[in-house]
Amino acid sequence: MEPRIHTITLAVENLERALVFYRDGLGLASEGVIGTQFHDDVSGADGAVAMFHLAGGLVLSLYPRTELAKDAGLPYALPTSGEFSLGHFVNSREEVDQLVNRIGSTGGSLREKPRERPWGIYSGYVQDPDGHLWEIMHSPLVDPNA
Repeated sequence: MEPRIHTITLAVENLERALVFYRDGLGLASEGVIGTQFHDDVSGADGAVAMFHLAGGLVLSLYPRTELAKDAGLPYALPTSGEFSLGHFVNSREEVDQLVNRIGSTGGSLREKPRERPWGIYSGYVQDPDGHLWEIMHSPLVDPNA
């Protein structure tokens, strides 16, 4: 087995609101909410999900928090932030600034203004409407299109 991650699923309170943030804020392509016709009689979970197919075969999924808890057999819990962050590299410092500024109009919030970091990247932190932390970054050593 080759170690790799195929899917990252983020629990969200409001699927439509989260879809707007990821599609219109981060600019990720999606078919929208799919799977509304599915229901798991064993767990009680419904199947509505929004998916984003990313480079390298990675899939980012948004799944209602209540349904993820049911599907995994866990108690429903309130979200917490700061336990992890997701990173998104872009082509330039200007693109970092533009993306961070656009995110506010799609339900996200600015946590840390973009700035030069001592380890050679320019980045800022934003949170999606559910508190998931994203670092928007530029590095002259990283090709985000590779």
